Amino acid sequence: MSGDDGQAFAQTPAAPYYAVIFTSLRTATDDGYGDTAERMVDLAREQPGFLGVESARGTDGLGITVSYWESEAAILAWKRQGEHSLARARGRADWYSAFEVRIARVERAYGFSREGEPA
Repeated sequence: MSGDDGQAFAQTPAAPYYAVIFTSLRTATDDGYGDTAERMVDLAREQPGFLGVESARGTDGLGITVSYWESEAAILAWKRQGEHSLARARGRADWYSAFEVRIARVERAYGFSREGEPA
């Protein structure tokens, strides 16, 4: 999965905003994981304050997903969203051997893209 709307990077507004960094290590169990992950991204896009998402997973099972939010209140509302809560419980029970969640305020953001190439 890449950024929002199939782009390589999420299109975020000018800082400041917040980033939720979810770093995880998968188990061998895949039962419904892909469908649930896609559903969570679709559901997050519907949440007030959601700005975008970027995600990558290596063949070793290590994954990093960064979601961007307008405020800490929006992040807390997402955490409390019912379907997301069920998915988190399923992740602990079946899909992840370990994970870390970090929340950071983005003070500055900048980037680079070769002319004519998508970012």
